[in-house]
Amino acid sequence: MAVRAAVLPAVGSPLEITGIELPDPGPGQVHVRLAAAGVCHSDLSLSNGTMRLPVPAVLGHEGAGTVVAVGEGVTHVAPGDGVVLNWAPSCGTCHACSLGEVWLCANALNGAAGVHARTAEGTDLHPGLNVAAFAEETVVPAGCVLPVPDGVPLTDAALLGCAVLTGYGAVHHSARVRQGETVAVFGVGGVGLAALQAARIAGASKIVAVDVSPAKEELARAAGATDYLVASDTTAREIRGLTGKQGVDVAVECAGRAVTIRTAWDSTRRGGRTTVVGIGGKDQQVTFNALEIFHWGRTLTGCVYGNSDPARDLPVLAEHVRAGRLDLSALVTERISLDGIPAAFENMLAGKGGRALVVF
Repeated sequence: MAVRAAVLPAVGSPLEITGIELPDPGPGQVHVRLAAAGVCHSDLSLSNGTMRLPVPAVLGHEGAGTVVAVGEGVTHVAPGDGVVLNWAPSCGTCHACSLGEVWLCANALNGAAGVHARTAEGTDLHPGLNVAAFAEETVVPAGCVLPVPDGVPLTDAALLGCAVLTGYGAVHHSARVRQGETVAVFGVGGVGLAALQAARIAGASKIVAVDVSPAKEELARAAGATDYLVASDTTAREIRGLTGKQGVDVAVECAGRAVTIRTAWDSTRRGGRTTVVGIGGKDQQVTFNALEIFHWGRTLTGCVYGNSDPARDLPVLAEHVRAGRLDLSALVTERISLDGIPAAFENMLAGKGGRALVVF
């Protein structure tokens, strides 16, 4: 079957919008017609080599759509069902899964090495992060689809697959923000906006948003920020000034940059907690001295996929959506076509965001 898709020919190359040949679903696979896909910074990390997976590849890992057909043995979804794509399906048998830490599954990305489709010339294409959502249609393993919860529009549901699970999970599962605590969120992209909403849902008393762009203040305040700071050399001092000279209880870092991680750490109170969500490169080195680690008693934690279990968390997020506590549309800064994806990548490189949503 011929469909159009955004293909990464090689690391560092521009995306190409082109036709590909998609196979019929085999045993244990599901054919999905995409309704929408979010343009996430992780896709940019794949394209520039920060995250290394096989290429050429069809990118896109945050999406939702309608089941067209299912292969033999698939019983949890059927043609006509709305589904959310899950780019990190857990195997259920590795050590992490046996501990209930499914977000750390050792085999979650094994599917990225497989052949997903072919170009018109016959070149093998891989699914960038398992699901190849930057395409009109895709074929994925059954573990990569979950039913769309009731009451969530299919287009909006695309954002549940990465940005919302990651941002919400960083606040509720990793940092475990409690009622009345103070929070700072560094980086007001799609994940950061989801984290701001999650902090508001958790009952944070003060929520400080930090970004390099002054233009994102309106987005941040709409998502729940009580204060907004443009990132600078004095950010940590300004945050302490907003919190009685103590620093925030929790900092959530969504940029993946050494300077931002260090600033987030410096912005927390003694005994505070910093959760790092952003994906940084190996060249981003963060340093601490032994005395400050002892003296400040702070916790620095990595966070993968929001420490989330999609099967467990999607119904919870859907209830927040239905109750009006979580506004998925507030994460979207522009709606684009498939052909607009390369320009959306340029916007991410320029520090513009929220989230571009590809609507098919």
